[in-house]
Amino acid sequence: MEGDVSIAGLATSLALVGVAAAISLWQRLGLERRILWAAARALVQLLLVGAALALIIEEGRPLAWSWLWVVAMVAYAGDVARRRAPEVPGVMWLAIAAFSAAAIISLGVLFGFGVLPLEGRTLVPLAGMLVGNSMTATVLVARRLVEELRDKRDEVEARLALGHASQQASTPYLRTALRSAVTPQIETTKATGLVFLPGAMTGLILAGVSPTDAVLVQAVVMFLILGSVTTTAVVMALGLIRRLFTSDHRLRWLPRQAET
Repeated sequence: MEGDVSIAGLATSLALVGVAAAISLWQRLGLERRILWAAARALVQLLLVGAALALIIEEGRPLAWSWLWVVAMVAYAGDVARRRAPEVPGVMWLAIAAFSAAAIISLGVLFGFGVLPLEGRTLVPLAGMLVGNSMTATVLVARRLVEELRDKRDEVEARLALGHASQQASTPYLRTALRSAVTPQIETTKATGLVFLPGAMTGLILAGVSPTDAVLVQAVVMFLILGSVTTTAVVMALGLIRRLFTSDHRLRWLPRQAET
């Protein structure tokens, strides 16, 4: 295949990591060790994942193994969300619920309507892109919503005192958090093809696929990501509202990140 990369080619590409480390040394950024460690860690992780995927998505392998991989990805992503936003109560289980909802909706559309064949080679990569690209939005909306309700507690409690239910009192802050989480993905989608060529499309072209076919696949992936990012953000925000208020519509105490 035209896109094959040899071991020698991989070793040569590591020179680019050396360029980044050299720039860090030149400008005295103190990041050279982190750059080298990040590159080495990423390479090892990719090799291990590649070896595992070769076994899981091999032709003739039961699809159940691919679904188990997806479940493991979702669970691990929930734990990552917990570590990134420890100040958000119950963020791990909310994140798992959000990723699961996005997977059911997005993958259900793609595979249920036959846009792509339901196979291990399509299921695992698409689920990985769904979870990976939704992670930032999920953590961002959770943090922003907690910050909005904590910093504007007087406004929220005034709304509650006027007889508003917790969902109604929190609506303006929920919308602000959702906009901040979803807008970056919208802007990225708008710039696709003009400002940059996405990874899926570039990889397919390097592998020898025609640009037209690569564009169609990339469009499917792009719409998958936009839909999943929006879905996870909404599920996280709505679920978090239920946790941040008591059953009698009182706002709970919300710690700052340094206090957790």
